[in-house]
Amino acid sequence: MAKIIAKLTDKKIKAATPEDKEYLLYDGDGLRLRVKPTGSKLWLFNYLRPFTKKRTNLSLGAYPTVTLSQARKATMDARALLAQNIDPKEHREEQQRQEIALTEHTVEKVAYQWFELKKEQVTEGYATDIWRSLERHIFPKLGATPLSKITAPMVIDALKPIEASGSLETLKRLVQRLNEMMNYAVNCGLIHANPLSGIGAAFKKPKKNHMAALTPDELPELMQKLAYANIKRVTRCLIEWQLHTMTRPAEAAAARWDEIDWDNELWIIPAERTKKRREHRIPLTEQMLAILEVIKPISGHRDFIFPSDRDPQKPCNSQTANMALKRMGFADRLVSHGLRSLASTTLNEQGFDSDLIESALAHVDDNQVRSAYNRTDYIERRRPMMCWWSGHIEQAAKGSLSVTGTKQLKVI
Repeated sequence: MAKIIAKLTDKKIKAATPEDKEYLLYDGDGLRLRVKPTGSKLWLFNYLRPFTKKRTNLSLGAYPTVTLSQARKATMDARALLAQNIDPKEHREEQQRQEIALTEHTVEKVAYQWFELKKEQVTEGYATDIWRSLERHIFPKLGATPLSKITAPMVIDALKPIEASGSLETLKRLVQRLNEMMNYAVNCGLIHANPLSGIGAAFKKPKKNHMAALTPDELPELMQKLAYANIKRVTRCLIEWQLHTMTRPAEAAAARWDEIDWDNELWIIPAERTKKRREHRIPLTEQMLAILEVIKPISGHRDFIFPSDRDPQKPCNSQTANMALKRMGFADRLVSHGLRSLASTTLNEQGFDSDLIESALAHVDDNQVRSAYNRTDYIERRRPMMCWWSGHIEQAAKGSLSVTGTKQLKVI
């Protein structure tokens, strides 16, 4: 015969006094009141978990904050879940996760978590560009929106003004960044799926424009205009440095004196300053060393080889060379990044090993398996090629003034 449990009353609960050890008062249907030695009284619902059939307790709160009638109502709700094979404790935890997601897992907060990882994979300048683009275009409209509430139409609507303005490259990058962030959220278990995976199809595609670059036979024209251009000495040295070293504009502009290995005649760009996040070593030719000698009286006592005109404690802007080339008459014909293309085309036409050229340009092999095993930078094999390239530049400058200087040229 089943044991009959007398229902609890408020009078009985209030009369329950603490003892040396905690004890339980029973109300039936799994509802219990735990009386602790401290005098606190806690409601518990004791039940068998679905599937595992293990006994556990679900806390329902403390008496008298949670009244007897409220505890009974919570018990009936929990039993209704059990009738559907839903664990009340897991159900509560899921509800709590959803509530946290509405306040903690917003677009801006999750974007910050993703960005903390992303910025370790890219250069400082590119990381700054990523965050600024989100601050400008995404956070004002979507920053406070819970990630679980984000939909494709919502984001497309927010990005349409960028498309209307014609900034299609900016739009493309934002779509990529948002998808990276959403995939991060999926992998972290914050959302179940990425609803933005196909939103790129809703926008116009930017036209592919190759970096403006000169042809190899136009190099003498560049050197002549550079020789007589009305530009600052630092800017001229920077352009020639970038041309000789075949580096990216940002890498050249922010070159530091402590990156120069004089003993081994190398310029070593640390991984954190390169686009591919890999250290890049460049053999210094006689002409490159000459450029350093020319610039040394100007910046040799500072950190940066090519200091900013406004603040010598900072490096030149990465756009400094670009602006100078425009003033020299190369608008739409040459950008500073195109100096790399000029070098690559010339060296390929001369029959140099493509692996050496790609290494000199700090390109990473698209073949991931090959790239993983081929970690050499061919430094010694690249020295003759770099010497040839510097000599070729110098030959193209004959009849003009060059900061590198040769027996035929004056050093200015």
